[in-house]
Amino acid sequence: MPAAAEVVIVGGGVMGTSIAFHLAEAGVERVLLVEKAELGSGSTSKAAGGVRANFSDELNIALGIRSLAAFEAFGERPGQEIDLHRVGYLFLLSTADQVAGFEESTRLQNASGGPTRMISVDEAVQLAPLISPDGLVGACFSPDAGHCTPEAVVLGYATAARRLGATLVTGCEVTAIDAVGNRIRGVQTSKGFVETSTVICAAGAWSAEVGALAGIELPVTPLRRQIVVTSEVPGLPADLPMTIDFDSTYYFHREGPGLLIGMSDPLEEPGFHLERSDAWLPRLTEAMERRTPSLLDVGLTSGWAGLYEITPDHNALIGEAEELGRFLYATGFSGHGFLQGPAVGEVIRDLFLGRAPFVDVTPLHARRFHHAATRTELNVV
Repeated sequence: MPAAAEVVIVGGGVMGTSIAFHLAEAGVERVLLVEKAELGSGSTSKAAGGVRANFSDELNIALGIRSLAAFEAFGERPGQEIDLHRVGYLFLLSTADQVAGFEESTRLQNASGGPTRMISVDEAVQLAPLISPDGLVGACFSPDAGHCTPEAVVLGYATAARRLGATLVTGCEVTAIDAVGNRIRGVQTSKGFVETSTVICAAGAWSAEVGALAGIELPVTPLRRQIVVTSEVPGLPADLPMTIDFDSTYYFHREGPGLLIGMSDPLEEPGFHLERSDAWLPRLTEAMERRTPSLLDVGLTSGWAGLYEITPDHNALIGEAEELGRFLYATGFSGHGFLQGPAVGEVIRDLFLGRAPFVDVTPLHARRFHHAATRTELNVV
């Protein structure tokens, strides 16, 4: 454990390791990342692995497009196989309002260079033969999106960051942030005190606690999301897209010979509920019966629970605190953190270095909730 660091990153998921890599790659010396458990052991390892740029908010679209390009080149930079499957994202739409909303977001994505397009229900069934078309009125398809392995992404960033000189310490919890006036002096951890002038919070669902150590309000609420994996499903297309029934948020993609399946549970209460529960299964079964009835006879082999880090408008918190200089944060991604990790690593690097990022993230400042106007992301799963 070093006695001093130029910057301390709190959190060892995709966001923290991406930031560590981008800082070290830029030549920043004495980069220290601390993680209270193991790298990727929080929300990242529980993610479904979807990567997309299909959003209703232009800023999210830009972050998604930038990240998709980084995932495509991940084997060369930072250098790691991540099992990327660019099979596309397919949103199934059940109302005229949903169609209108996705038509608008498709227009925004096309203006940014994305190949997303609106398609018919018949074409959606051709892409995902498992689905029942009953009740559908349209669909939206993003052919450049897909899914990959979250743990491999963390491994790639962490390995490259260490190779470039960063120090990553696991089993190390931050217990206090020492500051005088508007200046950070250091952080107290379970492995000792580290002198530093900069702290970057990338602690995911635990970010509100880290922010509180510095007197910074980060409005992040943990919310459990669960995933199950099925046994073999005969006849699955090799290029089956990541498919989302937008009405219910029920989604699935290929996972080996079976499917990885998830859904937002409207009855889930906020909190650090990390254990699995069967209480949501009747609602999942109902969604499956309506949209993919053939899967009701397929067995389940495994599953897990993880945490979303929710903000009031389902948009991230990215920026530097006004109350405390050199306290930066990248959190509150509301389910989009894994897929936006590469781009946000670039953004935080540039904010740290005092240069303009490739996209203006000012609207994602944590203090936006003190004002009337907020940004609401509609394409939330």
